Amino acid sequence: MSNIRRQSIISSIVIYIGFAVGMINTYIFTSKEYFTEEQYGLTTVFIAIAMLMSSLANMAMPAFIFKFYHYYNDNLPPRKNDMITWSLLVSLFGFLLVLAGGLIFKNLVIQKFSANSQLLVVYYYWVFPLGLGLTIYSVLEAYTWSIGKPIITSFIKEVQWRLLITIFIVLFITGFIKDFDLFIKFFAFTYPGIAVSLFIYLLVKKKIHFTFSVSKVSRRFFNKILALCLYFYGGTLIFTLSQIFDSLVIASVLDNGLGKAGIFALATVMTSVIQAPQRGIIASSISHLSKAWKEKNMALLQKVYQRSSINQLIFACAIFLLIWLNFTDAINTFQLKPSYLAGAWVFFILGLTKIVDMGTGVNSQIIATSTFWKFELFSGIILIVIMLPLTYILAKQYDIIGPAIGSLVSITIYNIIRILFLWKKFKLFPFTVHSIHTLLLAAACYFICYFSFREIHGLAGMIIRSMVFIILYGAGAMYLKLSPDIQPVLQTIKKRFGIKGN
Repeated sequence: MSNIRRQSIISSIVIYIGFAVGMINTYIFTSKEYFTEEQYGLTTVFIAIAMLMSSLANMAMPAFIFKFYHYYNDNLPPRKNDMITWSLLVSLFGFLLVLAGGLIFKNLVIQKFSANSQLLVVYYYWVFPLGLGLTIYSVLEAYTWSIGKPIITSFIKEVQWRLLITIFIVLFITGFIKDFDLFIKFFAFTYPGIAVSLFIYLLVKKKIHFTFSVSKVSRRFFNKILALCLYFYGGTLIFTLSQIFDSLVIASVLDNGLGKAGIFALATVMTSVIQAPQRGIIASSISHLSKAWKEKNMALLQKVYQRSSINQLIFACAIFLLIWLNFTDAINTFQLKPSYLAGAWVFFILGLTKIVDMGTGVNSQIIATSTFWKFELFSGIILIVIMLPLTYILAKQYDIIGPAIGSLVSITIYNIIRILFLWKKFKLFPFTVHSIHTLLLAAACYFICYFSFREIHGLAGMIIRSMVFIILYGAGAMYLKLSPDIQPVLQTIKKRFGIKGN
């Protein structure tokens, strides 16, 4: 657990650095100068489509790597390990199929988006480089996680990628990039840029080798690999669609679709700040979960499951309430476009969705690395059957708040199903009494700060509310000993700074 804890903390710190850069980018995108709501909305829809392309193209190769890495690594010397070779080749072939489909169905896309999202139609072809880059990166990222190097992927994807966007924004503002037309074309190559960076890292560190000979492991497990990929392909596609469907619906069916997608995107960006610890924990735990299943170490699985649940719940509640306490003041104080105030309740509902998802721990990763990985597809089908019609209907009725409600309802049901499955099959359960204590503590701290300082606005109000909340919440978490990881982390911090005593 200490290795998972260390890597999770470092990865989370790196991810938050990336979010800090992302916040600067978002501020510029949403401030009163430089970019319109439609232009910002286009960048977010570009990313959503690239994620869908990647899920279609990678043919479940990341799942294949997560599940079978230890079998290849334990039975083959590095230069005869053909896992990454076939993973990349299959993904490239998959992207060619996606590219062909994109060209064939271009007129259908234009028909769906031309009325409310004209900019997407204009720059239709430029989403393909973005999709290709994310496809290659997703495969290399899965491989890098499996070799126990999650921190470098967190840095490249969360920090370097956003810094590339920052550079292009600065060049746009200063006039070196003369117009938005050129900016969005540079933006389309940000994912290919980080894919190249990760590939170079693996080459330099001699962690990646290529061979076109079919290994004994590939021959022995071919049928199982094929079955896993077929199931996970559908599951991954379903999960990705559930993540980005709301943005696509907003862009296609609502008036001023890209503009509202931009407002929705600001709320989504703020909720992604809540999700940072989840990314770090998943990146750090996936290799250990896979090995625990291989060794049938149920005690370790239960430990990781409960620790991931309480740690993520503590962080999610804290960050969600900190942002919610200051959401409206932040938009007014930093002089963002007033139109973005419409995203306040979208953020609130999406924030609750993240708390539900994070508070249930790494249940998806536990199922995905188990022998019951097929259940990921079945639960994913349930998710999509609920989410897609609900999102569409609610968007028509309640505008941009509708998709947020659809996400909360469907993700809650989805996680309940997975919790029940893991309990019934393996007697694994994420919650303890500290889960309830965390929710009660968070609610108490929020109401104390809200009612005590609701008349204080501007930067002073934001600072006071935030500092008091952090002190109350942090002190309460330590007093109640909500997580067994709190004390080791504090001891590590004390040791680093030379502080003695308890």
